[in-house]
Amino acid sequence: MLKDNYEAVEKKVAQACARAGRNPSEVTLIAVSKTKPVEMLQEIYDAGARVFGENKVQEICEKYDKLPSDIKWHMIGHLQRNKVRQVIDKVAMIHSVDSYRLAQEISVQAQKKNITMPILIEVNIAGEESKFGMSAEDTIQLVEEIAMLPNLKIQGLMTIAPFVEDAEENRQYFREIKQLSVDIKNKNIDNVTMDILSMGMTGDYEVAIEEGATMVRVGTGIFGARNYTIKER
Repeated sequence: MLKDNYEAVEKKVAQACARAGRNPSEVTLIAVSKTKPVEMLQEIYDAGARVFGENKVQEICEKYDKLPSDIKWHMIGHLQRNKVRQVIDKVAMIHSVDSYRLAQEISVQAQKKNITMPILIEVNIAGEESKFGMSAEDTIQLVEEIAMLPNLKIQGLMTIAPFVEDAEENRQYFREIKQLSVDIKNKNIDNVTMDILSMGMTGDYEVAIEEGATMVRVGTGIFGARNYTIKER
């Protein structure tokens, strides 16, 4: 069943790309596997998934050695500075950089491991009080400051759009994020590319793709509803 879910999402990604006149190869499907057991991740891996997104450091650490080594793990949840060192050598990208101090700690830990960490700046495009992320107006200044840190590479922006019944309601936010990325790109800041837009989740990823997403984060659409009886760690 999970294989069918995964393939159905892949098909919808391709269809959204077709509507937007884009090549499906431009969009990376991230299987959001938070709270899901290793067995389910293995099933999705066997269906072809190689990029998995986790919200919590502890889950990445627990799953990392139990699954194939060619998986690219993406940290998509809020990251505390004191936990950066635990995942710095396990993840391919950190999506949720929302402060200079967090970027600074990632830089320090990346230097210790002699790696360069690709990061995305998280933008709270809708200005929701319950969400992490920079305001759109403060994002450019933060990008300029972080860009000077060693062993980091700013590759784009990430946003979590509001939860809505009708995905069309989020189209404006995806357009705003896309425009913000264009504005940043046009500044030609050293050590900054805006090649990646991580936006769109189970309820709105098709609209996000139509508006320029290059990474979509799909959990429920692939794995089914989360089990909220499992206590979050």
